[in-house]
Amino acid sequence: MSNPQWNPYDRNCPTRRLLDRIGDRWTVLIVGALGDGPLRYGEINDRVDGVSQKMLTQTLRGLERDGLVKRTLQPQIPPRVDYELTDAGRTLREPLKALEAWAIEHMSGVISSREDYDAHAS
Repeated sequence: MSNPQWNPYDRNCPTRRLLDRIGDRWTVLIVGALGDGPLRYGEINDRVDGVSQKMLTQTLRGLERDGLVKRTLQPQIPPRVDYELTDAGRTLREPLKALEAWAIEHMSGVISSREDYDAHAS
């Protein structure tokens, strides 16, 4: 369902910022981590190897702002915060999972191409 109001090929269209968000590696990995259900911050951090606290916090806030992730504060001592995909976030899971699968399937060929390129560029 295309909406002529939104044109990502126009540099001023807000869809570009949304594409930046969903095309970001941390978004891909965080949405993937949350695909099985709600997680606490530390659990997401453990699943997404290499993400800094700053990037994890920024990405979660951005996903929450865009309506893709819901943050729920549990009323307990100590306080507990859970993150989970919203309905909109769950619809993003399938295309991002396809990107993950593509990367895994084609990584050997990409590495080979890089090696060939680098050998000829030298």
